[in-house]
Amino acid sequence: MIIHQDTTPHWRILNEQSCQRILEGTFSVLQRTGVLVLNAQAQEILRSAGCSAEGARFFIPSALVEKALSTAPRNFTIWGRDETKAIHVQPGRVHFGPGPTCTYFYDPYTRARRRSRKGDAALVARTCEGLENLDYVMSLSIFEDVPPSLSPLYEFAEMIAATRKPVVAWATEPEILAQIYQVALAVAGGEAAFCEKPNFAFFATYESPLRLADGQLGCLLWAAEHHIPAICLGGPTVGLESPPTGASALVLHLAAALAVLTIVQLQTPGAPLMTGAALGAMDLRTARPAYGSPELSLYTAAAAELAHYLNLPFMGTAGASESKAVDAQAAIEITFQVLLSALSGADLVHDVGFLDCADIGSLELLLLVDETIEMARRILRGIEVNPETMMLDVIQSVGPGALFLSQPRSVALCKSEIWVPKLADRNAYAIWERNGGKSFDERVHRRLMEILEATPNNSLPAKTQREIQGVLEAAKSRVTS
Repeated sequence: MIIHQDTTPHWRILNEQSCQRILEGTFSVLQRTGVLVLNAQAQEILRSAGCSAEGARFFIPSALVEKALSTAPRNFTIWGRDETKAIHVQPGRVHFGPGPTCTYFYDPYTRARRRSRKGDAALVARTCEGLENLDYVMSLSIFEDVPPSLSPLYEFAEMIAATRKPVVAWATEPEILAQIYQVALAVAGGEAAFCEKPNFAFFATYESPLRLADGQLGCLLWAAEHHIPAICLGGPTVGLESPPTGASALVLHLAAALAVLTIVQLQTPGAPLMTGAALGAMDLRTARPAYGSPELSLYTAAAAELAHYLNLPFMGTAGASESKAVDAQAAIEITFQVLLSALSGADLVHDVGFLDCADIGSLELLLLVDETIEMARRILRGIEVNPETMMLDVIQSVGPGALFLSQPRSVALCKSEIWVPKLADRNAYAIWERNGGKSFDERVHRRLMEILEATPNNSLPAKTQREIQGVLEAAKSRVTS
């Protein structure tokens, strides 16, 4: 159902009664079924709060969850190097960005699929810098030419040097997050400056069903102690890691998300933590999660509603395709995802640029999704109805049977009211042919090359670059020694 709040359309899936039923089911799972908590520090936090356990399986009473919900902030800010590009996480604005950890990457120069490597995260950041509808940067890659544990650190160093927008980093161990933090401090100008305006957010995941890994929990607790905004996102893959119903998947998702939230808030009340979901269905033929499935948009939007029902910020998923290329299949899948994510009101939306079940990163797909986001944002603006916009005086002045292009007030509003694409072609065939007859794919690639070939103006001061290089070298020496 599409509803309107003031002038902005929203997509509504769950009514208040359904949200409450799922929340009650979630409380039941946390208290009766329990959650596997594999981090020793998190286990001690839960024990100290009075939770019972069977080995690593902890049972969390609803009163503790409700206490955590009372201290978790709804609003916070992720800053970029350019403060005008900061993301203010609050109701009413949807922010889009790429995802992390693609094993393969479409080389923008050869256009061939290859393994991800050093330099790719910088290409992603430079591309996002040139796209006004991508609000933050993730790496869209995982490097094969560095020690595997250090890839998140190298990715972050590349991204924060190549963009003025906020960056979202990932890590699997607190030690790596601590090294990312050192890079962030070098850019921010020290701990006090970072604490006031954190220049990155930390992205973690949980495993389904109901399993909270040691390293990820350790990172989330470390992030909370060091004033780093955090995101914790997970599944399940519906039909594989949950029963094949959306309601059961939402219960399992919310139970894991609230377990993480409770642990973090017990340790650091008020720490900014965003829940998130990528609730795709299993493809019955391949047993792989289907990023292009309609269920992913449906269930993830419902998860956003549950988060907002609990007054929590939420990260959704969109701009990803099962296709192996930027083609008609990709266009269909990402369009549904982007529009429905925008209508869901998710605070952040990630995974823009994914192909082949999140295995390939594509810069050209970033451009396609950027245009789609702009279209979706035009829809989100809705239609403002008041005497000024109804323009009855202009209608009266022009009268029946005439055109309005001769009216200055009418002409002045055209650019703000009527969306014009950057990549799509609306010309007549003869004009399109005269302009070279370029296909959409050709126009996308040409625009990508223009962005990448533009002179970068984001270089860090030499002193900061030396500090970052020192962090990288120290991290590498510890791993290889």
